[in-house]
This record gives sequence, structure tokens and C-alpha cells, in this order.
Amino acid sequence: MGVEVRPLGVRCNIQCLYCYQNPEREAGNEARTYDLDRMKAAIAAEDQPFSLFGGEPLLLPEDDLEELFRWGLERYGGNAVQTNGSLVTERHIDLFRRYRVRVGVSIDGPGALNDVRWAGSLAATRDRTARTEAAIARLCAEGMAPSLIVTLHRGNATADRLPVLLDWVAGLAGHGVTAMRLHLLEAETAAVRKAYALTDAQNLAALLAFRELEARVPELRFDLFRDMRAMLLGLDEHNTCVWTGCDSYTTHAVRGVEGDGRRTNCGRTNKEGIDFVKADRPGFERYLALYHTPYEAGGCRGCRFFLMCKGQCPGTALDGDWRNRTEHCAAWFGLYERLEAEFTALGLTPLSVHPVRPRLEAAFLAAWARGRSPSMNRILRFEDDDGRTPPAVHAS
Repeated sequence: MGVEVRPLGVRCNIQCLYCYQNPEREAGNEARTYDLDRMKAAIAAEDQPFSLFGGEPLLLPEDDLEELFRWGLERYGGNAVQTNGSLVTERHIDLFRRYRVRVGVSIDGPGALNDVRWAGSLAATRDRTARTEAAIARLCAEGMAPSLIVTLHRGNATADRLPVLLDWVAGLAGHGVTAMRLHLLEAETAAVRKAYALTDAQNLAALLAFRELEARVPELRFDLFRDMRAMLLGLDEHNTCVWTGCDSYTTHAVRGVEGDGRRTNCGRTNKEGIDFVKADRPGFERYLALYHTPYEAGGCRGCRFFLMCKGQCPGTALDGDWRNRTEHCAAWFGLYERLEAEFTALGLTPLSVHPVRPRLEAAFLAAWARGRSPSMNRILRFEDDDGRTPPAVHAS
């Protein structure tokens, strides 16, 4: 579980043309004020380390930013921030160092590859990108190499552009940037999808190219591939939330804190332009429905990778309807097929083809019906309802 603190909500200094937060901006739901004391009280109630998020959190005045970092260091021993990097100043660098701030930077590549992260004009966009690249270089030089989030789209991952992106990533690894998260484009409208989304085949080709890059550059760590391999082995207790079953109205993996102290959800689920408050309890109806609903109706019935994927993030659901499976199903299925083949070639039996899978699915259905979402690892470590110990997942 993580706490995302959004002092200024979705306010940002750039206007990414594909941003999943645009529905909130278009609805006029941008924060204008914040209260540090209320934010601290809400964070303390969650009692978890937090990350400053946005929008763009570095729009916060530097003195208030320092106060949050000071408080975070005293209470949790460190801090984190996710930024587009274009506003990083010398003082920010000093704050990051003094208050043990882990920095994440969102950027889709160098130069023209980042043009979809629009700043009002091409000249302004390229200037912001150059500033972000300079900030990454400076952080690396200071021994504080950031992690990166890269979204794949037509601007950076088509066949003609992907080699440039891969070379850039490999170069950054040589400077200490080793942790990276890949996102497939989360399209909020048909117009965004038409203009910027890759095809299923292009998404899969890009993911496979990054998987090959990871094999060639051992310093690189893509949590995406680590998580998917772990899911196939039932080792899911510490995996990223997109694979573990999320209720759109409680988002147990992300606890949002707004500038006025309100407790909200992961922003990827706000499809109506409304920042919903937390529901009183989680519900897992989505996964019960997906398990029984045919593929042609938006479901996952019969898919051998269902427990490893669970329809993926509801923020990427078909037609923007959280009850459906992800619109990226074909890409994830293709990647799971290849990882499954890797394990089989090593003499291992992944859960997708293991005899224990039907019993494991039945255990999940029963748990979801009771309003709970266990981990596969926990279920596999204990006897099932018939008193039998499930066979080891990694036994051939």
C-alpha cells in the first residue's frame, strides 16, 4: 500500500495530450488551495510512508515542500516524489539530498520522443523536455539517480522510433538509472486512442524489445517483467497493484490524500472527472464478473492467465467501464505466453498450466464473494478447503 499526497490535485505545468487526469481538469476539478496541517493529519491517519504526487508536485512553493519533506523524514525516515522533472531547481536538488527523497521522473524519451507531453507549443515542449533531461543528468551526477516512468505510444514506440528510445534507456542505465516502469497508453477518449495509441501488435513488439534490452543490460530493472514472472509462480505478495485485483472505489494499493486532507483513490480510476472519496469497504465484483463473462462480452472466461492478470488495471478497461477487462488484453496475453514458454523450457510448471489452477481459482472466487482478495502465495502456502496441500507451483 502506498500513500499518494496531491497538494495541488491534478494541477500541472504541462498538458500531456494523453493524460489520464485530463477528465478532472476538463471538469474544472483542479485544486487551488491546500492545508499542510490537514494533509499531515490525513497522512498520519494512514500511518504509511508517502509520495508527493500530482499533477506536478513541484508547483508547490519550496518552503512548503521543505516542510513536508522535513516532517516526512522525521516520521518515516525518508520521502518520495513523482515529477515531470522540468521544474527541478538547485534548491530542489538540495532538498532531495537533505531529506532523503527518492525521485521518480515521468518522461517518454529524449527530444521529439517526448513531444506528446505537450507544453503549449513545440518550442516550449522541447524546452521542458531538455530541462527534464538535464534534471535527470544532474540527479545522476549527485548520486541520486531517479527511477523513470515511460508511457509507450506512437510518439516513441513505433518501429522507426523504438530503437532511439531503447538506446536512450540503455545510455541512462550507464549513468545509474536502473529502475524503470513501462506503461501502455491509457486512452481516455476515442480521439486520444486514434491519435496516440499503439496497436496490440505494436504494444507487444515494444514490450518484447524492452524485455530483450533488460537481458542485454543487466543493470536495468523493469518491475513489469519481474511482476509478471512472479505472478506465473504465485509469488504475488509484493507485486504492483495492476496485477492483484483493484476495487475502483477503494483502490487498496493507493491511498490518496488531497490538499484539503480528503482521503481519495488512485487517480487512474477517475474516469468521470470526479475524484471519488474512499468507499467504506472494498468489493471485488469486477473479478467475479470477469471470471464468468465471455471474452466477446468484455470478460475473461476460460483464460488460463486470469489469476495472473485479473483483467489488469480497471483504469484501462474497455470503453472506460471498470467492469470490463483491460483494452490491452492482447498485449498482456502475448507477453504472458512468452514468459510461460520460458519457464516451461526451464522445466518449471507455471500456474497457468499447473493442475492446481482450478482449485486456486475456486479459492479466489470464494474469497472475492466474501469481500476479500488474498494473494496466491498465501493460498498456496496453506492447505486448501479439502485438507490437501497444493503441490509446489515450481515443481515440474
